[in-house]
Amino acid sequence: MKSATANTTRMPGTKSGFLRKFIGDKAFYKMVLAIAVPIMIQNGITNFVGLLDNIMIGRVGTEPMSGVAIVNQLIFVYNLCLFGGVSGAGIFTAQYFGQKNDEGIRQTVRFKIWIVTVITLFTTTLFLLAGDQLIRFYLQGDGTTQSAAATLHYGKQYLWIMLTGLLPFMMVQVYSSTLRECGQTLLPMKAGIIAVCVNLILNYILIYGKFGAPALGVQGAAIATVISRYVEAAIILIHTHRRRELNPFVDGLYSTLKVPGNLVRKILIKGTPLLLNETLWAAGMAMLSQCYSVRGLNVIAAQNISNTIGNVFNIVFIALGDSVAIIVGQLLGAGKMAEARDQDNKLIAFSVFCCTCVALVMLLLAPLFPMLYNTEADVRELAKYFIMITAVFMPQNAFLHASYFTLRSGGKTIVTFLFDSVFIWCVSVTIAFTLSRFTSLPVTAVFILVQVGDIIKCIIGFILVKKGVWLQNIVA
Repeated sequence: MKSATANTTRMPGTKSGFLRKFIGDKAFYKMVLAIAVPIMIQNGITNFVGLLDNIMIGRVGTEPMSGVAIVNQLIFVYNLCLFGGVSGAGIFTAQYFGQKNDEGIRQTVRFKIWIVTVITLFTTTLFLLAGDQLIRFYLQGDGTTQSAAATLHYGKQYLWIMLTGLLPFMMVQVYSSTLRECGQTLLPMKAGIIAVCVNLILNYILIYGKFGAPALGVQGAAIATVISRYVEAAIILIHTHRRRELNPFVDGLYSTLKVPGNLVRKILIKGTPLLLNETLWAAGMAMLSQCYSVRGLNVIAAQNISNTIGNVFNIVFIALGDSVAIIVGQLLGAGKMAEARDQDNKLIAFSVFCCTCVALVMLLLAPLFPMLYNTEADVRELAKYFIMITAVFMPQNAFLHASYFTLRSGGKTIVTFLFDSVFIWCVSVTIAFTLSRFTSLPVTAVFILVQVGDIIKCIIGFILVKKGVWLQNIVA
């Protein structure tokens, strides 16, 4: 009885400690939402219009939809290469902003311009020389020769036009990432909203040939996307340079593109693992899709449907992950280590909670969403199961995403490299490759087991975050 009584007296303190550790006050959530909501809105509108775009193509037919999906998977690798390229410098940008060091921010922006230019030139050359072969890599599953040939044809049409949109896209990444790292999320959000509205309207006109325009199908979708990217880039660049009092780093930004050698070395030391990580992680995701596609061309179409709706719901943990990078990075730059740890705990808990709620909504929509597509019944059925599996594992992915950005905010880029891309190639791709080629398991079972493998990653992330290996100021 004495022991039970003692336990009873300790329990309230323990519970209170738990709440203090993982639940913030109104001011905390107001600050987080002020950063996260504009990012959610921008990404949400972008992905929602992407969803409508996908549905429009999906209503043209399965082969056009699959061709566009394959090319978008390849461009996804490029997108994440850019993200990795600017993220290394972005760690320094956030901490320089915490120091109120405008010249430091200016130098990181110049570095970003150099790195995205190199990545874009390399990507363009690769797609021009080997675009056909890269698309064919996904057409090795079961299906008719005619279907594979049509998918390749539509994919090539889409790819050549999309290449013309890489230039504005890379500049948007440079400016948007910098503005966010400086706590400004509204301008990228507004520009993104306008761009996706332009994209949506042009999609309707050019895909179906409305208002006297020719019906261009996948080519129309690509043209609409490229035009919208130029619109977005123009808005962000013009407004950033006009608001010099709000963005002092633009003063003299292009007076030179030289970056001090010592800063280049620091960014390369911290940023190269990030660039390699994002590149290899995106390539790993592309390889996972290829492994699934071995089970038939229908899998490509079903995964495209699932990924499209998944992208809309994933905006929550993506935006909250960005919030971790911004909030924690600024606190580390200001030397506030205890506050950085405290707010990081609350951010991770908030992300997992929000994504659990979002996952329940996604589960309810799983049987309904595939019905919007003009495709075969077995594709719709397969897409439904992919969506349900994605929803079930969404809280797990939210924790992983927040843990990744926690480690990255403190400059632990070697650790994030091992945590992210090395893991996906050594564990996830190995599971998918082995099961898809050497077993008769259905593709949904393979997909589930790949997600289950991420539990190992959760354990590693939990240990690293709890140990506080990321608590460091890298610009002091």
